[in-house]
Amino acid sequence: MTCFRFLSLAVICGGFSLLLLGCGRGDASSPAASIAAPAVAADDASSAASPASTTSDVGQPSTAPAKSRANNFPEVVLKTTLGDIRLRLNGEQAPLTVDNFLSNYARRGFYDGTIFHYVHSGEMVIAGGYTSDFEPKPTRAPIANEAPNGLTHKRGTVAMIRDPQYAQSATSQFFINLKDNASFNHSGEETSEEFGYCVFGEVIAGMDVVDAIASAAVHDQGDFVNTPVTPVVIETVEQVK
Repeated sequence: MTCFRFLSLAVICGGFSLLLLGCGRGDASSPAASIAAPAVAADDASSAASPASTTSDVGQPSTAPAKSRANNFPEVVLKTTLGDIRLRLNGEQAPLTVDNFLSNYARRGFYDGTIFHYVHSGEMVIAGGYTSDFEPKPTRAPIANEAPNGLTHKRGTVAMIRDPQYAQSATSQFFINLKDNASFNHSGEETSEEFGYCVFGEVIAGMDVVDAIASAAVHDQGDFVNTPVTPVVIETVEQVK
């Protein structure tokens, strides 16, 4: 297995460029087709193989972005070994992404037992792809990137991880911003970098827990960089509203 870089975000901070790498083990299988979505511009390589995807051929993603408009802002609680984090998801502006998070992963118990595998204090924490023994979990089809939805990367917002080279490659992994990260916002459609990373929710309770995760001692372990020395495990993800 080779090391992959599932997140590579160029962050301009204090006058210097910081390259963040989320690194782990995965196969190089081609992603399945994205779920149905309104037309969006994609980069030239949007249909190419993502080096980070481990797709499952058991079942397919939902093709209905919003089953009901009665609850466009569902809430979930991430129960972690450091405490609870409550998220409000924005199904109004990111319907496909919220449907993917809930229907393909949270409600199926996918996130149970996964870890926060990458921590960059003052920038972000990343979770949603690996077990506590650093094994990748097989994901479903990548989804369309809803980064042009008007939501921006402010402290406490939740966004999708994707392969930096392919705008339409997000599956299960997500990150929580520890500060305003404007460079991750959608700014254009010419390149994957300009397309940005889709924000689909925000932390409404438990930001102190997120900060505790961000303050955890980290080390490099095998292909993984900046991973907590003591694993921070997501025990369950429960929809509460």
